[in-house]
Amino acid sequence: MLELINVSKTFNAGTVNEKKALSDINLSVKDGDFITIIGSNGAGKSTLFGAVSGAFIPDTGRIVLDGNDITRTPDYKRASYIGRLFQDPKTGTAPSMTVEENLLLAAGGGRYLSLPKKAARERLRQRVASLGLGLEDRMKTPVGLLSGGQRQALTLLMATVNPPKLLLLDEHTAALDPAAAEKILEVTERTVKEEGLTCLMITHNMSSALALGNRTVMMRDGRIILDTEGEERAGLSVADLLSRFREASGEELDNDRMLLS
Repeated sequence: MLELINVSKTFNAGTVNEKKALSDINLSVKDGDFITIIGSNGAGKSTLFGAVSGAFIPDTGRIVLDGNDITRTPDYKRASYIGRLFQDPKTGTAPSMTVEENLLLAAGGGRYLSLPKKAARERLRQRVASLGLGLEDRMKTPVGLLSGGQRQALTLLMATVNPPKLLLLDEHTAALDPAAAEKILEVTERTVKEEGLTCLMITHNMSSALALGNRTVMMRDGRIILDTEGEERAGLSVADLLSRFREASGEELDNDRMLLS
């Protein structure tokens, strides 16, 4: 479904700020995979998403989606089949537009296009009600007045209202309080399952990385140092992840955000 073949990227090459962000990444993602990605700051997680979503062109390597080489396809074209959520709940929605207006904008041109306007609005209201956040009674409310959790849930719904070929979740609960984060993860897991989505999710929470999805990838210094699924993954604990990191890197994980989570 998605293939990253020897993908590398160096920023500010030839300067004192040179940073090799991705080093010969090879990753094969199957249809229906829900992969959690972990690693400390600077490991290359978000850069990996940038390469897949088209934020930049890799220095070397190829990115293939459904058999099509999209390495040089602009990000605005990839946006029609790759959905992405960011850490900041304010990203991805228009704050001055209502909940309904944001959803109609996201739904345009997809499965709702053939429906009469009234039917489309009612169908979208039902989708909003499925979030379990009471937003179906606030369809005329400007999105800027919503809480962070409500806004991120809406962004998730907008990204999947017309199911994308690939969904990228870039620490989409990191800016939320624990209760809201837990709710968004619940909605995420249900949405991915119900829509049969292929999903990659970056998280700093090692427990979530093992509990969600069917596969876990760990990155360090722009490389993949662990890729586990199936029975092997099912038997892993957070302590095992720390041990695997130590074995692969030769040092202890010292990222407070990951350790404290």
